[in-house]
Amino acid sequence: MVGSDALAATIGTIVLKTETGDHRFDIEVVDTDEERARGLMYRRSLPQNGGMLFLYDRPRHIVMWMKNTFIPLDMVFIARDGTVHRIESNAEPFSTDRIASGVVVLGVLELNAGAARRIGLKPGDRVVYPGLRPDR
Repeated sequence: MVGSDALAATIGTIVLKTETGDHRFDIEVVDTDEERARGLMYRRSLPQNGGMLFLYDRPRHIVMWMKNTFIPLDMVFIARDGTVHRIESNAEPFSTDRIASGVVVLGVLELNAGAARRIGLKPGDRVVYPGLRPDR
């Protein structure tokens, strides 16, 4: 998944626990301002079970957008307790519309559009990744 255009220093696996079971995704983790600013912009593809986790040092209100992003995405806003707060499905490529978390969250997971629906992900489902700790 990591190519020459990748900035992420950390690669890992995240597990989304849904009613349909545990679903693993290979992710890039971005946790610096520079990495988060670039995100998945300019990328032409994302593996089916790939994604990017925007991880923050403390819970905060998050606003995302799709400027310069070619890939339609699902954005999964992750609450401080490691649960899914909300899902923005099929975010439109190149849109400058603001996509807000609505409450303070600890991270945002970007997946290919339709992935959340495919695995039955919904608010309240659990997200497991070592960097997502409720004590942050």
